Amino acid sequence: MANKQQTLQEVFGFDSFRPLQEQAVDKILAGEDVLLILPTGGGKSLCYQLPALLMEGVLVVISPLLALMQDQILGLENKGVKAAMLSSMQTMEEIRATEAALKNQDIKVLFVAPERLQNAYFLSFLKSIKIAFFAVDEAHCVSEWGHEFRADYRELGLLKTNFPDITVAAFTATATHQVEKDIVVQLNFKQKDSIIRGTVFRDNLYISAVARQGNGNQQILDFLEKHLNEQGIIYAQSRAKTESLAKFLQEKGLSAQAYHAGLDTQKRKDIFSDFIHEKTDIMVATIAFGMGIDKSDIRFVVHTSIPKTVEAYYQEIGRAGRDGLPSDVLLLYSTADIGQQARFIEEIENEDYKKLAFKKLNIVKQYAFSEGCRHQALSRYFDDEISPCATLCDNCTEPDTERQDITELAQKFLSTIYRTEQLFGQNYIIDVLRGSKVQRILNNKHDELTVYGIGKDCSKPQWKIVGDRLLELEIIQVAGEYGSLKLTDKAKPILQSAASVDMRATHFKLSKPSVVKKSAPPKYDVDEAIFESLRTLRSEIARETNMPAYIIFDNKTLQEIAYFLPDNEAKFLQINGVGAVKYKKYGEQFLALINTLRTNDFQEPEHKEAAQVELKYEASQPKQPDTPLHKTYHLTLALIQQGSSVEEIMKNRDFATSTVLGHINKLVEENLISDVQRRTLFSQVPQNPALDDWVKQGIDSIGSVESIQSYLAIYKQLEYGKTDINEEQDDV
Repeated sequence: MANKQQTLQEVFGFDSFRPLQEQAVDKILAGEDVLLILPTGGGKSLCYQLPALLMEGVLVVISPLLALMQDQILGLENKGVKAAMLSSMQTMEEIRATEAALKNQDIKVLFVAPERLQNAYFLSFLKSIKIAFFAVDEAHCVSEWGHEFRADYRELGLLKTNFPDITVAAFTATATHQVEKDIVVQLNFKQKDSIIRGTVFRDNLYISAVARQGNGNQQILDFLEKHLNEQGIIYAQSRAKTESLAKFLQEKGLSAQAYHAGLDTQKRKDIFSDFIHEKTDIMVATIAFGMGIDKSDIRFVVHTSIPKTVEAYYQEIGRAGRDGLPSDVLLLYSTADIGQQARFIEEIENEDYKKLAFKKLNIVKQYAFSEGCRHQALSRYFDDEISPCATLCDNCTEPDTERQDITELAQKFLSTIYRTEQLFGQNYIIDVLRGSKVQRILNNKHDELTVYGIGKDCSKPQWKIVGDRLLELEIIQVAGEYGSLKLTDKAKPILQSAASVDMRATHFKLSKPSVVKKSAPPKYDVDEAIFESLRTLRSEIARETNMPAYIIFDNKTLQEIAYFLPDNEAKFLQINGVGAVKYKKYGEQFLALINTLRTNDFQEPEHKEAAQVELKYEASQPKQPDTPLHKTYHLTLALIQQGSSVEEIMKNRDFATSTVLGHINKLVEENLISDVQRRTLFSQVPQNPALDDWVKQGIDSIGSVESIQSYLAIYKQLEYGKTDINEEQDDV
């Protein structure tokens, strides 16, 4: 029988455990109940998958989402582990076939939803088979104090009632001490020392939070400039916002789709599949998206507004950088978000839950407006104490600057709140300060107040920053259904000039809308062309097998392959993330490519441990791009230099026509190819006769709006190229 170290290497492809993984595995193998709290990307799933392979019987995993089950089944089967699920989406024939396979011991891991365990027939069936242990994934759903409490999870105490001698292991990334204690009690754990808690600190995430300017679209666009052709998620609070933002990004030439519950089931499946298979870069989604996938190569997460709770925020940003590579997180916030969230909370009937919801909203508001270390704030919320990160958040990387005294401005702001009887929100207060003549102010006769117009010397964005600072310091608070601003006890000393208010001068002096700091890419000693060649092969295999690329090899494994360029089976199996099963499936294809990539002067690293020092990236600094031109353009340039046509580039890079034409225009701008080359390449693009039919016969003749959009995107790039050529001819 294999031991845990051998299984770790041969099945999962790792030489050693990550922190706390082995401790959790040992507890399960010893038959002890355990609650493991690890950050997203910390390797929780391995902690129940590995011991299952060393034990008799089937592992039963309780999971909240169908998509999460499907994703893990794919990953396990790719490692050679038989896995299945039972769900309400299956036919009775499929369910009976799975049950038969379980009785025949043909399945090692079974995934089910929590509600199935309340089914008397299913409980009876489980008692008829050999069970290794139960694993409760997303265990924070058990606790009524958690941010995603589910009644079906609350009933999982029945596991110990029905199976008193079988181990229960629970796993989560988000649990305060209050939540973890509740989980242990509700699941009826036997051992007192059943909790293993890791740090929540994610040392590969660079976190920023910026006051939202307008709808935030331009700030998001600026942020995305350094993530071209990388995948990420943008969270919006409403379906309408997902649609409008996705459309805005599409119009800017980015690969984006909206995802929300209002779409029909098939449409959601198609969009989800496009993202998983790297056909779409950006998902603009409501908060429901992302929990059901373990996609390791998401490089960024953006929130367009303040989330409901710190737990929800932490879980959502946790979707970025699961492969351990540097990733960016951005939160855009506004006081308007607080009022909107408060209105939702007011609808809660249970007064205890309502009080708790307001408390959580206040904490996440303080987090957004804070000038302190963001990683430290998140860690403290989850009862974990760390030092300021120094290099991994906007507040820590902002240079030390002078403080600006804003006491007089604060007094004006507070006086206006008081004079308007603490009945209005931030925008109204600012309009009064700036002497706006909007009808509402005139109707309320607030243009007759002494404070009317006393703040004309500051811009509206500057007044918003003053308001945000007062909220951060709890000198004012948002209250009521409509987000009215109220004075707290801290306001009186300010109004009486007995206390002062200051802030970072750079935060107040807005010469332009706030823009997120740029992130420096990881400094791997890896040839980008080699990495892209390996990535292209991975994409080809993914398409052929209909398998998500990250399940074949994640980016971290691919980086290591690119660095070491292993040229035989033994060396390939030393790569982290490559086990015997994966090598058998994909090894020969990668070795064949590697043999073409290894040059005569390639010097193989002496040994893996020494080389890994070079693989470590420097912590993200206040970020500047490595080069003015993204690597994706250089890859297109290389194909052009090889004599590839537009159609060949499209196939090679799996790009749309308009994307390739956009690259060509960019390369001309950078003087990397000539106009003559551009004209030659553009002449290869066939003109679409369907457009003439559309003009003559109407929109139905072209087939769909999508067809029109596709053609117009091509037309836009062709015309852009012509304009450049004409302008240069005029200069001559």
